[in-house]
Order: sequence, then structure tokens, then C-alpha cells
Amino acid sequence: MRDLLSRYATAMDRFSVFVGHGCSILFFACIIASALEVVMRYGFDSPTSWSTELSMTLCATAWVLAVGYVTERNRHISITMLEIIVGAKVWHIFRLVQLSAAVVAVGLLALATSGPAMKVLARTEYSGTAMNSLQPSYLKVLLFVGCLFYLFQLAANIIRWFQGTEKETAGGH
Repeated sequence: MRDLLSRYATAMDRFSVFVGHGCSILFFACIIASALEVVMRYGFDSPTSWSTELSMTLCATAWVLAVGYVTERNRHISITMLEIIVGAKVWHIFRLVQLSAAVVAVGLLALATSGPAMKVLARTEYSGTAMNSLQPSYLKVLLFVGCLFYLFQLAANIIRWFQGTEKETAGGH
């Protein structure tokens, strides 16, 4: 069983890193869309109707999907002063408390987002802007998927905590 859990954690870590690195392309695409909007608006006095909505969607997608990468790398915002004060042994216990609290919080968020996500799959919602895109439907489903992804990575981190193979978190987060 230990080997199976370890393989799950390794596979999840690799997937999170792969997706996290892939998200950098989305930020780059957002920069291109924003630069194009600046050129169109100020260079040709012909602003686009889609660049703002596209940029928001690209950044939101990257932000939500990068959560696994951030969690795998233990790079969430943390109070490092507390880590220094309590020492390594107590901090190790705090780490499990942190992971457990995150599972509860993200689990509740996943529960809260599942209803709206399923609702838009049955009846599509549109943005109501000039572009009138599927952005609201897409983002509701994406947020639910991101919560599941986060929970899967948290499970991998908890497995690593119990096996004593968790990555080093000291030295700034």
C-alpha cells in the first residue's frame, strides 16, 4: 500500500509540475493580447472587443490551474517567522495542521462550486459583453476542476508528510 501511495504522490507531483509549466504559456498569450490591444487602441484608434475578456480568461485559467504546482512546491504564502520561532519539530506538526485545514477549506469550496458548475453544463451562460463569450460558464467549471486538482495535490503532499519525503519548506515561501 505504501508503494502505491508513493507512486500516486509522484505521479501527481509530475502532473502538477507539467501543468504549472504549461500555464506560463497562458500568461505569455495574455501579454500578447494586451500588447495587441494597446497597438490597436492607440496606434489605429480601433480597440478590440475581445482582448480584455480574453486576457481575464487566460490569466484566470493559469492562476487556477497553477495551484497544483504551487502546492507541490510548497510555495504558498506562509508566516516564516513562526517557523523560526517554534522550531523544526513543532513546525512539522503545524505543516500537517496546515494541510488538513487546506483540505477542509478547499473541500468546502469544491462543494460550493460543484452546483454552479453542473448548472452551467446543463444551461450555458454568456458574458453579455460585446463579445458575448462563454466565459462565465467556462470559469465556473474551471474553478470546480481547479478545486479538485488542488485536493489531489494536497493528498499527495499529505502522503509525503506521513512518509517523511515531503520537500523542504524552510528558507522563504
